Amino acid sequence: MADENRAISVDAIIIGGGLVGMTLALALSSHGLEVAVVDSADLNATLEASFDGRASAIANASAKMFQAIGVWPHLADVAQPIRKILVTDGDSPRFLQFDSAAIGDEPLGYMFENRLLRAGLMAAYRQSEGIRLHAPDRLVSWNRSSARVEAVLASGTRLVAPLLVSAEGRRSSLREQVGIRVAQWSYRQHGIVTTVAHEKPHGDVAHERFLPNGPFAILPLQHNRSGIVWTVSDKDGPAYMGLSDRAFLAELQRRFGDFLGKVELAAPRWSYPLGFIHAERYIDDRFALIGDSAHGIHPIAGQGLNMGLRDVAAFTQVLVESARIGLDIGSPDVLRRYQQWRRPDNVSSAAVMDGLVRLFSNDLKTVTFARRFGIGLVNRIPPLKGFFMREAMGATGKLPRLLQGERA
Repeated sequence: MADENRAISVDAIIIGGGLVGMTLALALSSHGLEVAVVDSADLNATLEASFDGRASAIANASAKMFQAIGVWPHLADVAQPIRKILVTDGDSPRFLQFDSAAIGDEPLGYMFENRLLRAGLMAAYRQSEGIRLHAPDRLVSWNRSSARVEAVLASGTRLVAPLLVSAEGRRSSLREQVGIRVAQWSYRQHGIVTTVAHEKPHGDVAHERFLPNGPFAILPLQHNRSGIVWTVSDKDGPAYMGLSDRAFLAELQRRFGDFLGKVELAAPRWSYPLGFIHAERYIDDRFALIGDSAHGIHPIAGQGLNMGLRDVAAFTQVLVESARIGLDIGSPDVLRRYQQWRRPDNVSSAAVMDGLVRLFSNDLKTVTFARRFGIGLVNRIPPLKGFFMREAMGATGKLPRLLQGERA
């Protein structure tokens, strides 16, 4: 093993180089902090179309952070604006429409295929300074003292930093190692994900249709394509995934409708179990959770990744401000500031999303009447409708400076 003098010293070690982990690395390095990112995957392989068929909605505020940290030039050409969101409930004639034109010139957000988001982040990394990427590699051991964290990788590389961050995702092994408990449950649903091509333009409109088994989302992508997130019950998921392309497309078209003309599959199908997870705390000695390592929600409103990006913006501001005045960025006081900023907001957002899942995955007559009445009510009250639009844009609450497009 390398001796102490050959250890690589950085300001933070980030375990996980996915969307949230790499964004955090880029945000910190753009403010002068040096970070190491460790991921067991070959990150170049994650850019392939066969790796992940998902697409993500990036809120307007999250896009402003990408602009502030220098990532947006690598994303602008593949960004699909969302200018309207149309919400319908089954066969009800009532609908709820959010139109960005009602509150300004900027879109509500942008749609990206996840692989193109990763490609943009990797392109920004290659032009950055201050990020040491160790991938494919993995953490094999680590220990904490009162002053620092020491980590040893499978390659034999030794890293030393005042702080270790888990951006591993929902199955974070580090979270378990430090003994942070989680609240979690399954929705007994699967999200079937694919991309379709259609004859007619989508007009920058995202559709959320609530069916008895769960939501059916049609999300605009570039080049007359849309991403599909189709929520089905656990018992039905394998059957739909087992259908031939022709039979699956027929089922899809029946729910999709004909408003965009003929629909064709433009990508393979993927299926993901849907559940809820939230950590009881986000921090430990010289250790922090971020993104899905701390919280995971149902994709009903497309806010899961944006919650993680808000974590990044707040965490970056806390660490950068602390470093500027000479504080130890891994100290309990600094980490508590991050937790106190982000955990209440995430708890609130997660509770709202969980309530929406239960409200809209239910065909009881009284519940159906109540939610359809609510949709109509929100549509008729401009201030309430404006609040929900600002929420979709990520522009409510105590915003970190990065989410306002400013440097931390």
